[in-house]
Amino acid sequence: MDGTVLVADDDRTIRTVLTQALTRAGCRVHATSSLTTLMRWVAEGKGDVVITDVMMPDGNGLEMLPKIAQDRPGLPVIVISAQNTIMTAIKAAEAEAFDYLPKPFDLPDLMKRTARALESRVRRPAREIEAERPEDLPLIGRTPAMQALYRVVARIMNTDLPVMICGESGTGKSLIGKALHDFSDRRTLPYVTVSPSDLREMDGPARVMARARGGSIVLDELTDFPLEAQGRVVRMMDAPNDHQPRFMATCRVPPGQALDEGRLREDLYYRLSGAVIDVPSLRERVEDIPLLAQHFLARDAREGQPLRHLSESAAEVMRAYSWPGNVRQLENAVRRIGLTAVADEISRAEVEAVLGNQPRAEPVVQGQVRGESLSASVAGHLRRYFDLHGADLPPDGLYARILREVEAPLIGIALDATAGNQAKCADLLGINRNTLRKKITELDIQVTRRRKLM
Repeated sequence: MDGTVLVADDDRTIRTVLTQALTRAGCRVHATSSLTTLMRWVAEGKGDVVITDVMMPDGNGLEMLPKIAQDRPGLPVIVISAQNTIMTAIKAAEAEAFDYLPKPFDLPDLMKRTARALESRVRRPAREIEAERPEDLPLIGRTPAMQALYRVVARIMNTDLPVMICGESGTGKSLIGKALHDFSDRRTLPYVTVSPSDLREMDGPARVMARARGGSIVLDELTDFPLEAQGRVVRMMDAPNDHQPRFMATCRVPPGQALDEGRLREDLYYRLSGAVIDVPSLRERVEDIPLLAQHFLARDAREGQPLRHLSESAAEVMRAYSWPGNVRQLENAVRRIGLTAVADEISRAEVEAVLGNQPRAEPVVQGQVRGESLSASVAGHLRRYFDLHGADLPPDGLYARILREVEAPLIGIALDATAGNQAKCADLLGINRNTLRKKITELDIQVTRRRKLM
């Protein structure tokens, strides 16, 4: 990387880490704990990229973005923040920040985004940030899955793209749709949720369009709509209208699966899939569970309940539970736990007592999503591997290295499963016995013959 990076953060450790990493990458770095100093540097023409925290001792980094854009049009700004609500991402997008990352951030990821910013050095003019927007949204999370979702929402909220919002029951799909409407240019227009019954009669689509008046129409659980009703949605979307609304749809079933099963019309899918948002299940973001639980406990306290907090052992139990009902189930469980707890600190036993009556109390293995396909797991691993190299590519010969990484454990586990019997192992793998012997030698796999324990 080549360029000068201005870093503004009141945390000395973060300034030191970023200065060292960026310097090693070839950048020149000016670091400060003061927004006033940062703005002076910007006004003096210093820097090719800015990395700034939001909450600083002498001001708010987000509020400085319009001023930076005015003084230095085209200067990319990367916002980092310990605030973990969707509002931070939305405000960063509205202020035309180049990028946004939550704290604690992944250093290779930040380096990669800084490299992109140095390469681009081009931004559109900033828009004025609107105040008077509620901060207390239940779309909360600091995990990468939620931060990626925040960025998508912020990027598409002021477009006219139709949107499909997909995810399990209780993940907050309707909240995403409402956020897309409430923080868009259509916020003063109606927000209309549509069910199959609204389209049952012939004049149903016309009534829906009249209610929307150019606002937003959300088709709630689209894959539950009869195909006849879906056909009426197609005609409704195609009909010319002076006040065309924005169309959104929520669905529990992945669109590809719904198409294969004949539950979703292909023509409707192509009309609605301008943007597809996958809302992660709670199992995919277990580290957000204590954060969400504390949010619900604080909300209950504002409504008159005693203020509770989770003990570390109680949070551990909640992270280990599978939460088949996702955030909605967590919300109900936390409310019950808060009402029955005997002290301000909620104990492990009190959480176990409530979760013991919940369905499917299956453990969650950290780092592995239950039900995730092998290909999806491998893809996630490969993406992380590429991200670790920042703006650079991994060393050549990647294909052979990856195959070797997969072959060795596959053959080793298959040999273990067949008690070291190479003939059985070759049959299990579907390869020639001589090929198996060759692979065992090449990959230096230790073979131990033993009796299989049944």
